[in-house]
Amino acid sequence: MKRKKNIAIVAHDNRKKDIMEWVSFNWKELAQHDLICTGTTGKMVEEALAESCHKHGTVPPTVTRLKSGPLGGDQQLGAMICEGNIDMLIFFWDPMQPQPHDVDVKALLRITVLYNIPTASNRSTADFMVTSELFHEQYDPIIKDYREYIARDVNMA
Repeated sequence: MKRKKNIAIVAHDNRKKDIMEWVSFNWKELAQHDLICTGTTGKMVEEALAESCHKHGTVPPTVTRLKSGPLGGDQQLGAMICEGNIDMLIFFWDPMQPQPHDVDVKALLRITVLYNIPTASNRSTADFMVTSELFHEQYDPIIKDYREYIARDVNMA
């Protein structure tokens, strides 16, 4: 994981206000990295960062917008994690509202664990992540070696 990180930001509809408040509060830290967002969240993140950066005379960071989560954005992020193109995930998901793409959300969260990607699912954890000494430093996460699992003998009887 390099110093300038690729940070994925996602929020369910009922958490978009929370993520916008968080992005606006942490704009200075986020502006030093590249951001990848799903659908509407990406548009809102771009607007929040543009406003904050404009007020302070700085250039907003690059925001790459993927498809909306239910339209495949969560799967796009999962693929990017597998390819080593995402360094951390900030995902404010709604624990009280079932989502039409719950299986995709679960798959995305599983991939973050599999590839040892730092993941925040709420504001407290996200705050701890962006204030960590490691946030702007080179960091090499330890990834479990799954070769033995892949080479296992599977009995297809």
